[in-house]
Order: sequence, then structure tokens, then C-alpha cells
Amino acid sequence: MNQASTAVFEAARNGNRAALIGYVPAGFPTVDQSVEVLQAMLDAGVDLLEVGLPYSDPLMDGPAIQESVEKALAAGVTTSDVLDVVRRLEPGVDQAIYVMSYWNPIERFGVDRFARELADAGGSGVITPDLTPEEAGPWIDATDASGVDRTFLVAPSSSDARIDVVSGVCTGFVYAASTMGVTGARDVVSDAAPELVARVRSHTDTPIGVGLGVSSGEQAASIAAYADGVIVGSAFIRRILDAPTFDQAIADVSAFAAELAAGVRSGS
Repeated sequence: MNQASTAVFEAARNGNRAALIGYVPAGFPTVDQSVEVLQAMLDAGVDLLEVGLPYSDPLMDGPAIQESVEKALAAGVTTSDVLDVVRRLEPGVDQAIYVMSYWNPIERFGVDRFARELADAGGSGVITPDLTPEEAGPWIDATDASGVDRTFLVAPSSSDARIDVVSGVCTGFVYAASTMGVTGARDVVSDAAPELVARVRSHTDTPIGVGLGVSSGEQAASIAAYADGVIVGSAFIRRILDAPTFDQAIADVSAFAAELAAGVRSGS
């Protein structure tokens, strides 16, 4: 497990809390502004950043993420830009930076090259939502060689055998998608999440992050009571999309990150 990833979850465990994991795509609203947004999230209490790599066919993503990704792509953001965003961020002690990406852009960029350049940029791991362990041989080799963690997804529909396979190849954390379907903030987080986390725990000691649907500090607290990480994406993006100015977007994102950080501390 990558040293920074280990530090994130050890610090959370030592604080009797869950880690706060936040997602925003690189290049949204612009490359430079996305650096400001992501840094503001770190400064306001996000423990592990998911820097999104914009992709033209985001099958799992809901409307807010799709809109943000479309804006980034329209502005011409590239995979190299994403890696540059990671390089420009300044995580503190016990913080880590991951990239969240569909498999196609990584494969096009070059599997070994992506893992190597991410490590050189200071990245700690990669979440690949549409890559299966059976097709991940080259990726497993590349991440092992570069010291970058890899995270795969499980869902409520995953069989115990499937959970065993997926958790067995995760090195950073296991991403437990708490709902079926696309991402997006919800008023109620799926009640399938606690059962899914319990099932995953029976197969691995790797930390488990729960995502898809968190939109408030209260929800973050409820998930922090049983998960190692609370993942929030769409609700951050919605605050940027709805803000009348970029300065207000930064203020809103910072305030929301602080609310969530308080939530993960109260729920454990």
C-alpha cells in the first residue's frame, strides 16, 4: 500500500473516525481553477482527493459529474493536464491524491507510462470504476512497479465470490458503491451500504470507502459509523455549478468540505 494512502487511513483510524474522500474532475471549470478547487478541499479537511480524469463516455456518472466533465472536455483538458493538476497540488501530512479514471484514457496514454508519471507527480493511487480484475493484469504489474495503489469497485449486487476477487487486487481501499445505478447526491443514502461493507470486511483488511449519494454532513456521519472512508463527488460539483462566481464556488466548496469533515468525526 502506498505510504500516503496508508497514512490517510491510519490517521483516521487513530482518530476514531472515517477518512473523507472528495472528488472533482481536473479541468473543471478550467485547469487552473480546478487546482484552486481541489486545494481548497484539501485545506478544508478532505483527507484523500479523487482527481477526475474527464472522459467522453462516463457511463457510471450522474448529471452533475457529466456536466462538469463535458465542460472540462470542451476546454480541451488532456490526460497530461490531469497529471499536471496532481503535480501542482500540495497535500498536507496524512493526505493523499488519487486519480479517478475510466480505463480507456489510461490505456490510450500507456498503462506503464500513466502509473509512472502519476507517481512522479505525487499521486498515490488510481480508481478505475470500469476495469475488472480479470482484465487488469498489465495494470496490476504497472502499479506494483510504480508504487501506486489501485482501487476497484464492488456493489450490492456483487456475489461473495466476486467481492473476494475484487478486494484481493485492491491495494489502496475498496470502493463500495452503496447504490445501484449512476452517481449523484441523494436525500437518502442506500440502506444496502452497511450490509455491503460487512460483506467486504469478511474478505479483506483493506480499508473500505463508501460512495454514491452523500450530500450532507449528517449522511457522512452515518456512513462513518461503519465505513473507513466516506466518498463525496456530485455534491461538491453541484456547489461549483450553482455558484454565481468562482470566488463563491471556492467558499461554498470549502464550507461543505468542513461540514463533511465534521460529520466523519462525529459518526465514528
